[in-house]
This record gives sequence, structure tokens and C-alpha cells, in this order.
Amino acid sequence: MIAQRPAARRLEPDQFHRIAKALADPRRFEVLEAIGAAPELACQRLCECFPVSQATISHHLKALTTAGLVDSRREGQFVFYRVRPGVIGAYADELRRRVPGARAGGRRH
Repeated sequence: MIAQRPAARRLEPDQFHRIAKALADPRRFEVLEAIGAAPELACQRLCECFPVSQATISHHLKALTTAGLVDSRREGQFVFYRVRPGVIGAYADELRRRVPGARAGGRRH
């Protein structure tokens, strides 16, 4: 029996645009990469990773959370963040639908 890939989750147009806007900021993308490099990452640790203020990290985390790219959980005074791979996958699928030439095996120029 051939394993089937689960049906792709379709993003609402509004969420697609929120994700695109969130990922357009280079520092925010770096924050997402840092979170994705671990099962989860504490906000405090993110503040240590980047030469920006805690307020700036919080701003980036809010944008990533609003876009649906990360989830958070509170444990005492600490907040931990983790990526939402399903949302990232759905965004990549939607991007491939919107830009057909970007599909694997697409024409190369």
C-alpha cells in the first residue's frame, strides 16, 4: 500500500498575506529560523540570540504568532515558542499553487 500525503490545508487569502508580510522582514525570518531549529525556544533565549531589544523580539514574535507561523505556551514566567509545520507547509503549497513555475520539476530558465 502506498502512503498517501495528507490533504493540504488551504490558507485563507488573508492568512497567506499575513504570512508573506511576516516573512518579508529579514530579522523576523531569522527569528523563525531560530525557533524552528529547536523543538521549542524560550523568548528569553531569543533575546540572547539577537542584538536587538526585548521589545523588538516581542514585536517579531507577535507578527509570527498573528500570521499563525508559531505557537506559544507559558510555563511560569517563561514563554516558549514552537513553529507550526502544518501552517508553513500550507503556505508553501499555496505559494506553489499561485506560482506554478515554482513547482518541483518546473521549467528552468
